Amino acid sequence: MKENRFYLKQMTEKSTDDIIIHKLSFPQNAEEWRKTMEIERKFLVNKEQLPENLEEYPFHRIEQGYLCTEPVVRIRRQDNDYFLTYKSKGLMSREEYNLPLTKDAYFHLKTKADGLVISKTRYLIPEKNGLTIELDVFHEEYDGLFLAEVEFPSEEAAEAYIPPTWFGKDVTWSSEYHNSTLSQGRIISKN
Repeated sequence: MKENRFYLKQMTEKSTDDIIIHKLSFPQNAEEWRKTMEIERKFLVNKEQLPENLEEYPFHRIEQGYLCTEPVVRIRRQDNDYFLTYKSKGLMSREEYNLPLTKDAYFHLKTKADGLVISKTRYLIPEKNGLTIELDVFHEEYDGLFLAEVEFPSEEAAEAYIPPTWFGKDVTWSSEYHNSTLSQGRIISKN
């Protein structure tokens, strides 16, 4: 794979510092490119339909902001890990690249976030066929919003998926519930 270094310029009044984010490898063939695809279905969940004993499932505390929403350039703190992510356009399938950030770089970039910084708890719930339901319980501005996402190895698997009965409306084909859209304060319904 071809490797490049990406730099983030940190501007201060007295100097300009380069912060190396990470070496990024570019896939050279179709099989490697598939590994960079995010293929997921997304569903609203009503509070009354949430699984019992939710606190017993593994979870992550997530905070994320968007430096740009077209294309999507996101910064994320997940527990004690920090990432810069690029996502291409798309609804069910889109390219995604994640680069690790330092804590200092994350907090520096957080001040530059466009719109709301989203806060949520993500529960990891085992699903049939070795899949995982990522249940996002939103906080602050979106308190009361619950979204379930399931990632798949292929578009065929995603299209054939039959969700559990506790899932609500399928919002896979609506960009309204992309977190990048939510960061702009635009949402029609939490149900």
